[in-house]
Amino acid sequence: MSRQQGIVDVAIIGAGPAGLTAAYLLSKKGYSVTVIEKDERYVGGISRTVEVDGYRFDIGGHRFFSKSKEVVDLWNEILPNDFIQRPRMSRIYYEGKFYSYPLRAFEALFNLGIVRSTLCMASYAKAKLLPNRNVRSFEDWTTNQFGWKLYSIFFKTYTEKVWGMPCDEMSADWAAQRIKGLSLGAAVMDGLKRSLGLNKKPNDGMETKTLLETFRYPRLGPGMMWDAARDFVVAKGNSVLMGHSFKQLAQDAAGNWRLSATKADGSEAVITAKHVISSAPMRELSARIHPLPQTSLQASNLKYRDFLTVALMIKSDDLFPDNWIYIHDSKVKVGRVQNFRSWSPEMVPDPSIACVGLEYFCFEGDGLWSSSDADLVELAKKEMAILGLCNPDDVIGGAVVRQEKAYPVYDDEYAANVAAMRDELESKYPTLHMVGRNGMHRYNNQDHAMMTAMLTVENIDAGARIYNIWNVNEDAEYHEAGDEGEQEAIAAKVQITEDQAAALASERDVPTRVAPAAEPRKIDKAA
Repeated sequence: MSRQQGIVDVAIIGAGPAGLTAAYLLSKKGYSVTVIEKDERYVGGISRTVEVDGYRFDIGGHRFFSKSKEVVDLWNEILPNDFIQRPRMSRIYYEGKFYSYPLRAFEALFNLGIVRSTLCMASYAKAKLLPNRNVRSFEDWTTNQFGWKLYSIFFKTYTEKVWGMPCDEMSADWAAQRIKGLSLGAAVMDGLKRSLGLNKKPNDGMETKTLLETFRYPRLGPGMMWDAARDFVVAKGNSVLMGHSFKQLAQDAAGNWRLSATKADGSEAVITAKHVISSAPMRELSARIHPLPQTSLQASNLKYRDFLTVALMIKSDDLFPDNWIYIHDSKVKVGRVQNFRSWSPEMVPDPSIACVGLEYFCFEGDGLWSSSDADLVELAKKEMAILGLCNPDDVIGGAVVRQEKAYPVYDDEYAANVAAMRDELESKYPTLHMVGRNGMHRYNNQDHAMMTAMLTVENIDAGARIYNIWNVNEDAEYHEAGDEGEQEAIAAKVQITEDQAAALASERDVPTRVAPAAEPRKIDKAA
């Protein structure tokens, strides 16, 4: 049975960080909004917090750090009293040894040994003197930055484990986006200062934070943020429909959108809206627009990497102090190990029990994804023993959380496929807005996903495209460095200029206006 929800100003597909940021800000401005979310219980998408028997699991580990003042201010507004400051500690496990991350120079030299360290430096020097001029792949880009030897130790194994494909088949765009701004020289100098205790400000004894040493975190996990955002949206009289899967999207003769969503019991909700904001995967959006876009074939070639966490409850006050450990070892399948107590003590209800999460990167339907929960728990116990992190006999419980389409894949063809779909949909449908990580097929951090939604709300409120959200994170610096909220107005960096506005209007016949705009206008609710 189909039930009509009535006309709203904006319908939003997905209650992750981007979708709920948009819903929160639109609700605050007085718009009518309906959000659909396929999960029956949790909002937050990959930033949700799953709870099992009082134990809380972060799906991947989400530090709350942003250089954008707008994002930091919004976090503080949504969740004003529940942030805690946590020490940042992470290490790399390689060939049975642990390396601090960020690097500590003497520790790295000692662990690698003189011969291997010398080879690393020689390889780095060669890359700088004779760089590859034809940079196409992740391997090309990273080798140019660090040299082949360091690339093979600290990038290759882990990256191929995460993405399930050889590094020479991955686009260099991923490396440029995620590693950009981190130089070997800066990392080594920072590690040397740490090793020698020289990272102090003169006279005051305080450390200079060249790389992040602490971060803020909601005391019960990131799900607190998105629960609070959802509650605000509902309190404003708007709707968040849980357990509703995106089925179809079509536009009527009047330009209104008809969005249908189905529940597990077969019932259907239909929402009519002036605008639609989609954080659904681009491949999924393309397949569900009626009529099918001409670029649906390109969109169907977009790929995603899926992800699962095996949480283990272990008899121990605590196993290790790290927030997480990167596993650069081909002997085990696990890619990273989270320590949830180190994220927040309140994530673990029993002080005598440690709770860790082993992260496995997979493809939906492959052997790992399809394994039973019991088999995955046994695999996690075995691999913790191989890594020397716990005795399997001390494990008293386990749980498995699966996350489909966690990471958009940057293969050789992804950029052309995204550009083709974006160009077609933006030219045909100026009231359809793609936001967020999967909505734009871009491996954004949480704050950048939020910023795409924040600027989309400004575009809707202005009645024109005054910001190009596709420029968000285009020139982002290395995300481990800098001070929180140090960039006053990141929105200005993606504001469309008069020349760009004219070009857009000419090429796509899309109404575009340059800020500062006239008085922002609400959608004509009487129309």
